[in-house]
Amino acid sequence: MNEKMLTAELSKEPNKKGYYLAIVAILLGLFIWSWSVIEVQPMSNEGVTIAKNIFKGIFHPALDFLFGLTAKGVPYLLLETIAIAVLGTIVGAVLAVPLSFLSATNIVPSWIAIFFRFIIMAIRTVPPFVYGLMFIRVTGPGASAGVLTLAVASIGMISKMFTETIEDLDQGIVESMEAAGSTLFQKIRFGIIPQLKADFFSILLYRFDMNLRDATILGLVGAGGIGAPLIFAMNAYRWSEVGAILIGLFVLIIIVEAVSSKIRAKLLRG
Repeated sequence: MNEKMLTAELSKEPNKKGYYLAIVAILLGLFIWSWSVIEVQPMSNEGVTIAKNIFKGIFHPALDFLFGLTAKGVPYLLLETIAIAVLGTIVGAVLAVPLSFLSATNIVPSWIAIFFRFIIMAIRTVPPFVYGLMFIRVTGPGASAGVLTLAVASIGMISKMFTETIEDLDQGIVESMEAAGSTLFQKIRFGIIPQLKADFFSILLYRFDMNLRDATILGLVGAGGIGAPLIFAMNAYRWSEVGAILIGLFVLIIIVEAVSSKIRAKLLRG
């Protein structure tokens, strides 16, 4: 009897076979078109040799460089990369918080929210790599350019995610405070921030993970961090140093990912 009832219920469901086939056909068409536009070059013998040397360097790293405690050793370079990511995240978050409140339609009038959302969209339009090239011209090569780059790049993403979180909050508390005659600052301080504290910190941790990886990439253009020694070692064919840097980055990312995952889980559990 149950099987008959289940079959009857399933038969009432609309047939979505054509819908799924259309999605598959569109994705397949986009894949074929993208593949036709890109000119795929076969790997050269030199490329195969370089790939072999990279793997050889990973399994035979320069141990004195990997464990060296000088300013040119991997531990110091990783600490500099972490510092750049931390400062970039904090500065970006401080600037993003007022922007996110001014962009939330349930906090300010719609015309104000639209104006500040346009500013956030303009900030997010420029890739971090381009910001890096711009700030290197302003401050010169070094960690300062990396911090400024990550700070500005963080504003766009953090503001967008903060705004979405603010607009999804429980409006009952805010409406009660409005009825009691609370000011805008009081609504934010006592009605909104307590609800969003866990989500805010979770977003900041997620952005820090991204900034840690971006800080490595920005080093390739001279914006501080471990990326610059990595590209210098690759250009000089010092594959054992390349392997040492990659091992250091791998260990760092694993540790940061494990720690941030535990913190996010604890925040979400309250």
